[in-house]
Amino acid sequence: MFAVYAAELGLPDPLDGLRLGERPAPRPRPGWSRVTVRAAALNHHDLWSLRGVGLSADRLPMILGTDAAGVDEDGNEVVVHPVVGLTGHGLAPGEARSILTEKYQGTFAEQVTVPTANLVPKPPGLSFAEAACLPTAWLTAYRMLFTQARVRPGDSVLVQGSGGGVATAAIALARAAGLRVYATGRDPDRRARALALGATDVLEPGAPLPHPVDAVLETVGAATWSHSIHALRRGGTLVLSGATSGDRPTTTELTRIASHELTVRGSTLATVPELRALLTFLTTTRTHPTLDPTLPLSQAPQGFTRMTEGTHFGKIVFTL
Repeated sequence: MFAVYAAELGLPDPLDGLRLGERPAPRPRPGWSRVTVRAAALNHHDLWSLRGVGLSADRLPMILGTDAAGVDEDGNEVVVHPVVGLTGHGLAPGEARSILTEKYQGTFAEQVTVPTANLVPKPPGLSFAEAACLPTAWLTAYRMLFTQARVRPGDSVLVQGSGGGVATAAIALARAAGLRVYATGRDPDRRARALALGATDVLEPGAPLPHPVDAVLETVGAATWSHSIHALRRGGTLVLSGATSGDRPTTTELTRIASHELTVRGSTLATVPELRALLTFLTTTRTHPTLDPTLPLSQAPQGFTRMTEGTHFGKIVFTL
């Protein structure tokens, strides 16, 4: 079957380790289902895999891609949850929990197999490309907002960054939930597009907010850490799910965290029930993911390049 996979890791240009070509079709496995992939979304996780983070050379070649929507063996339209073992299903005794592309072949292929419990029905109101956006970026944003930050309608939230998959998802979800949502972004065009998504205001990085916020969603890391801490009201919550600019800020802001009684929460590995809840939320509020122009899987290198250059807005999706 045709696939996009990592053949080498840790090269000076990580994209030089990317290959397109034929790979063996997945074999049947008890408790697992085979999905014919219709669309698969690109995430920063795929770039980190090419850099050798979370993926070791002894597991090569590894088909990349954690997110997909497609059709199962019974003809059902489904969304794939990418964490194997989070529910306790589909693992052999002693087999560790993992995400697709770390131990198990990923979704950038004509077919993928996952534990049957990882399949969630795709709502008819979402296209395959839209549904493929959800299991990582959108589900991360959903968990950050509603499980970890525990925001409620009328609260205010700051989203650091305005163009990536998690950021655009968080803006749309927060707006649909009745929140006042602020975002930051370096690029004027991205700031304008974030306003069109429903942000209350979009500011340059580090700019003061009109008022302290109830929660901050942090995926940038070191570059925005101090700004995030100072943006919070007394007793507010910062939720951290990534650090694309590095994980070592120049100051940890411990005094501010203590004096303002702030809460810092990590967020990772959202569950299958949360994915079901996200799909219900999107259907009820008629919210749709923002797509960067979609590409056929055969043009995957162009999508990877867009992500490395930071020129995309929303989710990069490959179609089959």
